[in-house]
Amino acid sequence: MGAGIIGMGKYVPENVVTNADLEKKLDTSDEWIQTRTGIKERRIASDDTDTSHMSYRAAKEAIDNAGISPEELDLILVATVTPDQPFPSVSSMLQHQLGARNAAAMDVSAACAGFIYGLVTAKQFIESGSCKYVLVIGTEKLSKITDWSDRNTAVLFGDGSGAAVLGNVSDERGIISFELGADGSGGEHIKQEEFLKMNGREVFKFAVRQMGESSMNVVEKAGLSKEDVDFLIPHQANIRIMESARQRLDLPPERMSRTVERYGNTSSASIPLSLMYELEHGRIKDGDLIVLVGFGAGLVWGSVAMRWGR
Repeated sequence: MGAGIIGMGKYVPENVVTNADLEKKLDTSDEWIQTRTGIKERRIASDDTDTSHMSYRAAKEAIDNAGISPEELDLILVATVTPDQPFPSVSSMLQHQLGARNAAAMDVSAACAGFIYGLVTAKQFIESGSCKYVLVIGTEKLSKITDWSDRNTAVLFGDGSGAAVLGNVSDERGIISFELGADGSGGEHIKQEEFLKMNGREVFKFAVRQMGESSMNVVEKAGLSKEDVDFLIPHQANIRIMESARQRLDLPPERMSRTVERYGNTSSASIPLSLMYELEHGRIKDGDLIVLVGFGAGLVWGSVAMRWGR
């Protein structure tokens, strides 16, 4: 038995902020934003909705979708760089809110690659026999660390949460291979001082190279070829970066998830939100080979090759 996703859920705030809304506040334009990023709008959480609140909504849906009870969870992993506060962890708050009294809980800090790191960690616990069910959440309230006067970053980010319950799946399904990596020498290129700061040029160069390489690496580790890939779920950072990974796999455009236009860059939430979106629209089917790939502050990266289904 391998480890795979058996249930998913999501939450995005109701408040939609369009490029036209940002034009009124910043020296920018809808055309400029779309041409460079692919973003048309993003969701922004209200002041009284924090990371734990969004996580709860996504987690509840994922647990229900998996057909289990919160008491059956053995571990909760929350990937976030925007917790409600430094401690207690979002995961421990969530454990209480869900009534998951038998679950251990910890947060994972790997920025936009956090959900991938969470999936890989969950895989180890399940396949070792230590855990039966693990809840993994990618969740961010980036709006609270965004400088809304900085047009280079204010146009990029959004809020949201995506959750997955992992458990045992049949041998031909689940996570087949993975890659995790880091290059701390590039840490200065994306960091939080008071607000999030980013050297866009350096991040772009790193991401274009790493997303394509890491995607190919997990396919090869799985003993497969790029012709075997059915769908690509890249971190939704920038359409040009995403396109570089798609082209490396020689996939047609319709076989890559593209939710950046509606959600913006939601960091660790972007991959699960995109996966959920494609499932809701029937574009991922049982037995499909999907590649998930992300990169982020650290600099870190991660990718997973997964055969969808239970």
